[in-house]
Amino acid sequence: MLFTSLEFFAFLSGALLVHAALPPERRWLAMLLASAVFYAAARPAHLLYLGGVTLIVLAAGALLARARRDAVRRAVLAGALLAVLGALAALKFSDFVAGEVEGWFGLAPGTLPRLGATAPPGFSFYAFTAASFVIDAWARRLPETPTGHVALHLAWFPKLLAGPIERGPHLLPQLAAPRADPQAVVLGLQLLGWGLLKKVVIADNLAPLVDRAFSIAAFASPLELLLASYFFAFQIYCDFSGYTDIALGVSLLFGLRLMENFRRPYLSRSVAEFWGERWHISLGRWFRDYLYIPLGGNRVALPRRMLSLMLVFVVSGLWHAGLGWGVGWTFLVWGALNGAWVCVGAATRPLWQRLGNALPHWHDSRVLVVLRVLLTFHLILVGWVFFRAKTVADGWLVLSKIGSHLAELPTLAANYPYTSDHIVGAVLIALLLVVEILDERRPIVQRLAAWPVALRWSAWYAGLFALLLLGQWQMREFIYMQF
Repeated sequence: MLFTSLEFFAFLSGALLVHAALPPERRWLAMLLASAVFYAAARPAHLLYLGGVTLIVLAAGALLARARRDAVRRAVLAGALLAVLGALAALKFSDFVAGEVEGWFGLAPGTLPRLGATAPPGFSFYAFTAASFVIDAWARRLPETPTGHVALHLAWFPKLLAGPIERGPHLLPQLAAPRADPQAVVLGLQLLGWGLLKKVVIADNLAPLVDRAFSIAAFASPLELLLASYFFAFQIYCDFSGYTDIALGVSLLFGLRLMENFRRPYLSRSVAEFWGERWHISLGRWFRDYLYIPLGGNRVALPRRMLSLMLVFVVSGLWHAGLGWGVGWTFLVWGALNGAWVCVGAATRPLWQRLGNALPHWHDSRVLVVLRVLLTFHLILVGWVFFRAKTVADGWLVLSKIGSHLAELPTLAANYPYTSDHIVGAVLIALLLVVEILDERRPIVQRLAAWPVALRWSAWYAGLFALLLLGQWQMREFIYMQF
């Protein structure tokens, strides 16, 4: 049931009516049932996966609450994590690893057994939610919570398929008696509309141009591949952050506030800022709190810290492998590349700090800020090429064709046969960047609220017309639903 379908809006309307008709303390049950219906809409068997993970979490939580000996509690923690994360790894990688091993050792295809199953949509997200719940329960960071609220924490339908990856201490207290005040409803509708604009107007209009170039990388011109790479950076951003905006907006309609997951990432001044503070924030914090800090975090010497950073990004690459563009080595390369950028940044940070102290006016200049933003964006862009490519060889081919023709790109750009799709895509990206830059300085919601009523409603109607005229409705799934 896609967020961009009429079916979803009919479902949402019914769920909101039932929610409003119930007393606040009973609403969690209707929300849980709505989440089950939502997840089972495409394939009822998906509920078996979600139900299995929920049972593991509930059992682990009950055992951790009763156990007094540290050894028993550690055993429960290890068993629950092994069950949840082991299932995730098996569903994602078992068949891929079997095929790779057969190739390495020259075995006939099919020699090694196959699981014959893949992770259902959203499994990576609710598996990590489940793992964080068990870890927090083991660390005694969770309040006493009814069983039904725990199940809803895992299954809440707006975040179920592509996050954000919520934490128990943040979401669980809100489930006792969710209420949506008028301000929350207005903000929720605004986020819902903005998310739809990002997805169906920007991301899905860019997608065909990206798909075409990457599908014929060997035959596409260097400029076509460069344009497709830029377009993909904004396609994946608008697709994923659009999902998040819709998830946050729908949750606000029910009286729940999910955590922020994006903060204008392409305005980052470093790769570390991009991944740590602006892109997929919930996943970045998950890896920081449950992997990087236990490995020593910033408390250890630089070589070990860099090793930990690289491990985090490689594991992140593995987490992203899924149904979207298959399970392959491209995600490992993508993760390792971003890990390398962050490690170089960590190693050179003292040098830049000394230069900044020596040249304070230059350090804070707008020119340097713009240069840092552009450099960061293009480092991220190199990684996105491997993220999108079907194979490592395809990704390298795209980059090598672009790199070997850099000097010719101005001439190629002047003579390229641009289509209306290219022009529309470029204009949409430009408008998005204007909104993001303005939002960085002062939230757009506040700006709109200060406008005269006629101007404010003109902006809403312009967005509505864009949805109607340019929207590619129910054409594509959200990319991260498949990871």
